[in-house]
Amino acid sequence: MADKRDYYEVLGVSKTATTDEIKSAFRKKAKQFHPDLNKDDPSAADKFKEAQEAYSVLSDENKRKMYDQYGHAGVSGSAGAGGFNGYGGFDASDFDFGDIFDSFFGGGSSAFGGFSNFGGSTSRTRASRGRDVLMRMSLTFEEAVFGTEKKFNLDVTEECDECNGHGGFDPETCKTCHGTGTVTSQRQTILGSFLSKGPCPDCNGLGKVYKRKCGECNGKGKIKKNKRITINIPAGVNTGDRQRVSGKGNPGTNGGENGDLYLEYVVSDHDYFIRQDDDIYLEVPLTITEAILGCKKTIPTLYGNVKLTVQPGTDSGEKQKVRGKGVDNEYRRHKGDMYVVFKVYTPKKLSREQKSIIDKLADTNLDTDEINDFNKFVKRNGD
Repeated sequence: MADKRDYYEVLGVSKTATTDEIKSAFRKKAKQFHPDLNKDDPSAADKFKEAQEAYSVLSDENKRKMYDQYGHAGVSGSAGAGGFNGYGGFDASDFDFGDIFDSFFGGGSSAFGGFSNFGGSTSRTRASRGRDVLMRMSLTFEEAVFGTEKKFNLDVTEECDECNGHGGFDPETCKTCHGTGTVTSQRQTILGSFLSKGPCPDCNGLGKVYKRKCGECNGKGKIKKNKRITINIPAGVNTGDRQRVSGKGNPGTNGGENGDLYLEYVVSDHDYFIRQDDDIYLEVPLTITEAILGCKKTIPTLYGNVKLTVQPGTDSGEKQKVRGKGVDNEYRRHKGDMYVVFKVYTPKKLSREQKSIIDKLADTNLDTDEINDFNKFVKRNGD
């Protein structure tokens, strides 16, 4: 007994540690020294067994009292003899190994075939909803602004009409699992013997088999069809907006409902209108005389032409708001405005008569406050 370390020291806890603290400490030691994770450390297996032995004593109230009073001699007949199979009073059902194995291998079932007797089982018979599908759809500028109806072909998976989704005919109880849908097997591991419960391989967890397989769906219960789908797209959608089409995604399993189809819109640009959210911008060209003298200008909007008053002395870049002529967005229940941005164009070529008129105009005083201020700055800068 003299060569054995103190059990509290092995687990790294104090003698006043609670049951939960002892359990937590053993969990950490098990992760640290598990042989499958420490293959390069020759002492890992011994340290792992040492932690097992310490936990088997300290987790048992009666054994812990005997150990506290008499040391290793008080538990020499029970500790360290049997591991995790109930020997030495260590009952595997008292400890949740699933968490430890999940941390080792990313899931208990991948390493040891599952530990359903310790933490419940995941049955394949549970209905599972199908995954959603994302599909991009191109729209013209007008289709997005005013809404439209789109028709397109889509592969959808639906319940087989022939067998009503069962996959076969004349059902009978599975003889392998006796209708439970699960089978239990025993596995030997380095930790001892464990029971593993999983879906029945003969009925795939359904608990029943069919005497005749459906020839229409080949026993799957669902069939893929190519259907013509009609979608009503609301007015006002924009690039990046998504619309859900219920039940047109990937098929569910074990009777689960289909996922949904999400349409993501990509809207093309317009030759003249520029859209920002629900507002519309339009660049309107002006001649020099229109800008100087002002005018009545007919401009296009989303809803037809309107006549706009251009004020005398309009500069290039000035904006004028036309209320309520933006996008009437059913998708977000909002209506935008329209902004006219004026751009004054200077002619590149003039006729002789036009040049003569401009020359005469140049002889008059056309200076503005801004021009005069700038000329004064130029003069000061040259002094």
